[in-house]
Amino acid sequence: MTELREDKDFVKAITPKSRDYSQWYVDVVTKAELMDYAPVKGCMVIRPYGYAIWESIQQALDPRFKETGHQNAYFPLFIPESFLRREAEHFEGFTPQVAWVTRGGGEDLAEPLAVRPTSEAIIGSMYSKWIQSYRDLPVLINQWCNVVRWEKATRPFLRTSEFLWQEGHTCHRTEAEAEEETLTILEIYRDFAENVLAIPVIAGLKSDSEKFAGALRTYSIEALMSDGRALQAGTCHNLGQHFAKVFDITFLDQDGQLKHVWQSSWGVSTRLIGALVMVHGDDRGLVLPPRVAPVQVVVVPIPSDRDGELVTTAVAAARDALTTDVPGLRLKVDDRPEYTPGWKFNDWEMRGVPLRLEIGPRDVKAGQVVAVRRDTGEKSTLSAEPAALAQGVRALLDDIQRGLYERAKVFREVNTRSAASVEEMADVMEGPRGFVLAPWCGSPECEEHIKEATGATIRCLPLAPAAAGGGRDGGSGLSGEDRSGQGGRSGETGRCVRCGQVPGRPAYFARAY
Repeated sequence: MTELREDKDFVKAITPKSRDYSQWYVDVVTKAELMDYAPVKGCMVIRPYGYAIWESIQQALDPRFKETGHQNAYFPLFIPESFLRREAEHFEGFTPQVAWVTRGGGEDLAEPLAVRPTSEAIIGSMYSKWIQSYRDLPVLINQWCNVVRWEKATRPFLRTSEFLWQEGHTCHRTEAEAEEETLTILEIYRDFAENVLAIPVIAGLKSDSEKFAGALRTYSIEALMSDGRALQAGTCHNLGQHFAKVFDITFLDQDGQLKHVWQSSWGVSTRLIGALVMVHGDDRGLVLPPRVAPVQVVVVPIPSDRDGELVTTAVAAARDALTTDVPGLRLKVDDRPEYTPGWKFNDWEMRGVPLRLEIGPRDVKAGQVVAVRRDTGEKSTLSAEPAALAQGVRALLDDIQRGLYERAKVFREVNTRSAASVEEMADVMEGPRGFVLAPWCGSPECEEHIKEATGATIRCLPLAPAAAGGGRDGGSGLSGEDRSGQGGRSGETGRCVRCGQVPGRPAYFARAY
């Protein structure tokens, strides 16, 4: 059988990053079959391979939520217009993006229904019915669902008119408990991003101009993409009592007083798939961390007319050893006869499978398996003895996971710069981009001036490790060796980069998706 496609032609299907980053991104998400464009403008179809990544994200996050006492539920897709209008600031913030249903069953509706842009309004109305006493608190609910926000400019996974996410909504007796909840989830997001997605993030507080409409405070995790732009990878909101007062969510406290609850909300979405592509991908396609890859190991037999049965037997033995000795391993044996090994190598590389195992007649006779890493392209040989093979595969997958994180972390550190003036910041944004860490006085006027002059926004105000603690285990939420994400820079203070006022609080600026 001849090659269906030459190696160089296969790679030509993907535009090089250096030539056109936007087209490279589109090529990767379409050629790797993560998604396809839907007939509805601004919407996408998430294909099985892309949805499998989302399932891996769900399977990693959902237990983390449940371990901290949260339960899953589901609330309606449709929200009465009056519910949104009851909270003016919230309604105003989402009005340009809301899709409306005005007819149903062939008749005009008495009241237009918003297609869920977020669920604070509908969930708040239910909490007002369910919560009566301090004994009903805390309420810790999460839902996995879809959301519709009618976007003018869209990009697959990063910004679409419909997307998938999880949104947590909680109620508490005190402000301190709501703040603890918010920071607990922030730490879950940070840990998940870094230890599962292998994406280093900066955890911090949003400025007032960037916070969620109606929130008391908004926190986020911010990641740096390989083109030097930032991506907000997750948000946590301390909602205070704002929505509680609007929707009359009250409880009788232990002191006999009727009080409003304190709330939080938080979420991550399918834009995390876009982050995976842009942080780890290369000119050959996806590069997926093992902990989130739909297929962690692919076995490709090298066929032989003379020794075909020998190879088939060895492949089966390798499959049995790995599935038995590496519990939960997501393994695929690609024995499709209509494709050559060379074509399969390229196909699985484009799909970002972390580890490829090749087994041919010479390997069988030598008692070995050839292992090829997707992240570095490095080849090595592993013993075909079952226990040794399982041990070698586990070690390689662990090393790939660590290596991807470290590589992304080094990239972020190299592309995080300081600036003493708006002019210096503008030079960075027009050149290499990346994060700029600079003091900011807290003035909205300075923030807006910087944005207009540089195109950069405040991504977050970094948290000191102690400030982000308060996980329910009492530990420091961002403790450990450089786990704060600040790279040792968070102590930089000085005069505001724009007005020169002292002291300026350190802030991370970047152009963002």
